[in-house]
Amino acid sequence: MESAGEYDYIIVGGGTSGCVLANRLTRNKNVNVLLIEAGARDDYLWIHIPVGYLHCIGNPRTDWLFNTEPDPGLGGRALIYPRGKVLGGSSSINGMIYMRGQKGDYERWADSCGDDSWRWNEVLPLFKKSEDHYRGASELHGAGGEWRVEKQRLSWKILDAFRDAAAEVGIEKVEDFNTGDNAGSSYFEVNQRRGIRLNTAKAFLKPAAQRTNLTIMTGCHVERLLIEEGEGGKVCRGVQFTGGGRAFTATAHCETLLAAGAIGSPHILQLSGIGAAASLQRHGIAPTVDLPGVGENLQDHLQLRMVYKVTGVKTLNTSAANWFGKMKIGMEYALFRSGPMSMAPSQLGAFARSNADEATPNLQYHVQPLSLEKFGDPLHGFPAFTASVCNLRPTSRGHVRIASNDSYAAPKITPNYLSTDADRRTAAQALALTRRIVAAPALAQYRPEEFKPGPHYRTEEELAEAAGLIGTTIFHPVGTCRMGRRDDPQAVVDSELRVIGVEGLRVVDASIMPFITSGNTNSPTLMIAEKAAEMIVKRAGVSTPA
Repeated sequence: MESAGEYDYIIVGGGTSGCVLANRLTRNKNVNVLLIEAGARDDYLWIHIPVGYLHCIGNPRTDWLFNTEPDPGLGGRALIYPRGKVLGGSSSINGMIYMRGQKGDYERWADSCGDDSWRWNEVLPLFKKSEDHYRGASELHGAGGEWRVEKQRLSWKILDAFRDAAAEVGIEKVEDFNTGDNAGSSYFEVNQRRGIRLNTAKAFLKPAAQRTNLTIMTGCHVERLLIEEGEGGKVCRGVQFTGGGRAFTATAHCETLLAAGAIGSPHILQLSGIGAAASLQRHGIAPTVDLPGVGENLQDHLQLRMVYKVTGVKTLNTSAANWFGKMKIGMEYALFRSGPMSMAPSQLGAFARSNADEATPNLQYHVQPLSLEKFGDPLHGFPAFTASVCNLRPTSRGHVRIASNDSYAAPKITPNYLSTDADRRTAAQALALTRRIVAAPALAQYRPEEFKPGPHYRTEEELAEAAGLIGTTIFHPVGTCRMGRRDDPQAVVDSELRVIGVEGLRVVDASIMPFITSGNTNSPTLMIAEKAAEMIVKRAGVSTPA
């Protein structure tokens, strides 16, 4: 087995958090960093065209191609479970929505791990640090950072009407979802630059790529962490990986930073003997550290995609129904970087309460001027819009567990959607609220007709059943290496993201979230990486340029 060298830090995963870490740590010229990514470089054209996610999800060039186990809550259906396998990770294939979540999310994190540095007022400067908001610098937003936030470049009459209808049932119009209180409706802000996707590889890694203290290795598959017995207990010394048909080890003198995401990070830990001992032994893996929380606590937002046929208004279904329409759309993007090809997967957002007892919004809408049977299928042949709604704070919990001691074998992903009475009740309430919005006067001129799930589902029990039939992931898995107090038997990392029971090893990605945020999860993941970088630098006792 060849040596790939010795470094101060090894980052496993060149995704959302890995790219940020690489940028921040290599600002110190005396620190040497190795970044290992299983996928390729982000030089695939469809990554950068916003609508290109349609060509990236389900494509082995950019996606891990995971699938869930059949889920009882979804009528026994298994789902595709896209995760980015390319520099930039899921920021290269996601919906580009810039969303921080709610103030209460971070208060809950801080309470659960006993560390006030995770509270909203403490993490807000970290969000602002990398931000380049189109409105400029303010108390809530940053300017001049790497992470550009822009308005979307088109609107739709049908979405404007939905927003008006939402206002008629009490969901007020707002301008900014990122104040700490995201109640209301607005068009989503997106991570684009002049109509082109901005991923973390472009924003953070590209500016650092020429630094002599950063080594980037793509197409390399990490098989396990190198765990040894040290003076004070277990120590991570680096990684073992393959690339180009050759096997390598690399040594980390300071720390190994696991940034492989909510599926990849627990999988690599388990392959390295860190996890529930009994489960590891069943797969022929000798336990190194018995951490039963590894891979548990999986949380995701389940989207319930209600489809409504309409008349007398333009939708993408009709605009792209023929070659002339498609050519027009292509020319608009080629000439002006606008039009449907500049669209995020969802354009209009709304945050609402499923019932009066909720202190803050617990539902999020992603409204689209289009419809289809399922992801990857062609658009319907009739004009329609989709009102997708998800429960922001589900109580259902799933898990990610190894299926084999073969590192190339995909783990078993079991979300356990709608497995609690509370989630089924919230789902039913969400569908009922959507019907109230669509029945409001503002939409009446377009004569909306419910196509999915169908008006024959009426009672709360029937609506909960319908939710299981139309529900699908919105691609927000988190929580599988959750942060907590060191005496918490289900915690995997402490509040400084250090793996409990192993020196020299941290997890820095969405898997550390103890509770899912109330919104899209990419921006909170970026914030986690900013915070981790500051903690790592502080522990090392060295400074980096601002």
